[in-house]
Amino acid sequence: MRLQRSIPILMTAVLNIGTVSAQEVSSTTTSERQSLQDAWWTGPLLADSAATLPPGHFLIEPYIYDVIGSDTHALGSRVYLLYGLADRFSVGAVPIVGYNVVANGAGSPRLKSGDIAVLAQYQFTQFHEQGWVPTTAVRIQETFPTGTYDRLGTRYSDGLGAGAYTTTISFNTQSYFWLPSGRILRFRFNVAQSFSSGVEVEGASVYGTTNDFRGRAMPGRSFTVNAAGEYSITRNWVLALDAIYQHHENTRVIGTQDGMPLRVDTGTSWAFGVAPAIEYNFSPTLGVIAGALVIGPGHNSSRSVAPILAINYVH
Repeated sequence: MRLQRSIPILMTAVLNIGTVSAQEVSSTTTSERQSLQDAWWTGPLLADSAATLPPGHFLIEPYIYDVIGSDTHALGSRVYLLYGLADRFSVGAVPIVGYNVVANGAGSPRLKSGDIAVLAQYQFTQFHEQGWVPTTAVRIQETFPTGTYDRLGTRYSDGLGAGAYTTTISFNTQSYFWLPSGRILRFRFNVAQSFSSGVEVEGASVYGTTNDFRGRAMPGRSFTVNAAGEYSITRNWVLALDAIYQHHENTRVIGTQDGMPLRVDTGTSWAFGVAPAIEYNFSPTLGVIAGALVIGPGHNSSRSVAPILAINYVH
């Protein structure tokens, strides 16, 4: 419901931004402006594109990262595999593998698979240089509980999944702005709402239960807002920055532990983060990006820093 109420407001804001963009274009002569063909992009670290692939074309984008907490390292990799199935319609999958290292406990013995996601995206509108309408799309993503999440024994670090089926609905936008210098700023603004199923939990788990626990976890909904900009310094070099806000509703765990009834509520949490990065694009279809996601202080959340490297290839 929150997402449904937000979409009309966000559409109005994006369209207003597009009007400003068109005014900026008209105030700068064509000879002074960088052309769209001269700007090559990899994409920011976090914000998904609102564009879809042409039919028959595909995208491969592997990510490598290390989420560094106060006493943990979560090393992992996820790969975006997208395919243009039809005009304005793309499908894809996102497999994940990971390896956790903890300071006061046993780390993961080897790389393990996490939860896998499949997605479909439909594009509504397409940005045009002399127009004011941004590229817009809706994405539906389903995450399947393929990663280990309970019966962890003494190795809590083996938990790489949530055990839940999670549906995420995203509304993505993308537009272009010509700055006074004539260089292009590409801007994305996305919102997403996630809903998860209940989870049967046995033993030690990612929900903080111990070996004697038997019961059920009910993950709360999540809401994310992501704004990102990319500034084309040259045709090859691009500066990127994401700003993200995440809000998680209460997760409830109910069952028995050590023969006694147990009920735990995590409470709501929220956090802000930024992800500065730099891109180098070898061609219009191949680029690399490196940066870091920094999650700052929030409510009922942990600070972390995650160096990230990704390669983007489109065919």
